Amino acid sequence: MIKDTTVHSTARRTKPPTNAQEHSNAGGPQPQRRVAGALLIAGPVIFLLGEFISAAAWTDPAYSYTHHFISDLGVHGPSTLFGQYMYSPLAWVMNAGFLLFGITILAGVATLRDLAHGRRWAVLVPAALLAVGGVLLALYPGSGEALEDGTGQYHSMGAFAGFTGGNVLAIVLGRRWQRIGVSARMGRALITVGVIGLISTLLYLTMIMTSGDNAIGIIGLIERGAVHPFLIGLACAGAAIWKRDNISAEPPSITAGTAS
Repeated sequence: MIKDTTVHSTARRTKPPTNAQEHSNAGGPQPQRRVAGALLIAGPVIFLLGEFISAAAWTDPAYSYTHHFISDLGVHGPSTLFGQYMYSPLAWVMNAGFLLFGITILAGVATLRDLAHGRRWAVLVPAALLAVGGVLLALYPGSGEALEDGTGQYHSMGAFAGFTGGNVLAIVLGRRWQRIGVSARMGRALITVGVIGLISTLLYLTMIMTSGDNAIGIIGLIERGAVHPFLIGLACAGAAIWKRDNISAEPPSITAGTAS
């Protein structure tokens, strides 16, 4: 008597993947995430590099990160405002940085597909405010002459928009750390730098309004407390987004059995 052995295989049924799932299950990071992360890195780098290059060219007397306003770097001059002498040989470099950094960050935020659902406006509004602020800073340098001819108010509006937009953006992204795909620690860091930036902004505005014609000696340091933390935070978040690998979907399981 011959005993037949039959192997029966059953495959667990799974729902067909959607286009978004197929894209997210591809090996390595999503191209769109890489673009978003790269833009969030590039925006702060553009600003900080423009600041460094234009400050290095300011040699007589040497530019001070502690004393001088950031906006002084965008004034070719010579000019004087709030008791500060301004003469920036590479003012165009700083103004190019002002013009491009916020727009680049806005593009990075808009590219994040993770924010395609939900209250997307809550992220895009502060990012747009930051971009508009940068454009105003670039188009209306904060010189003494600008204060006299009335265009200085646009520069002031740009600075306030940049301070507020950048720091609020960091806080909102930090609160949405799961949605943008960064760690909880990175989310807390973004919230922290945003809060530090807003506090520094209030202190900076208070010092401006109470110092009169001569700015306090550490005004440049206080102003950078309103800007540099959120720039560094956004760059770090961009790096985390760019590096993050996607989790591949578990393949359908195959079970085999024998029947006699």
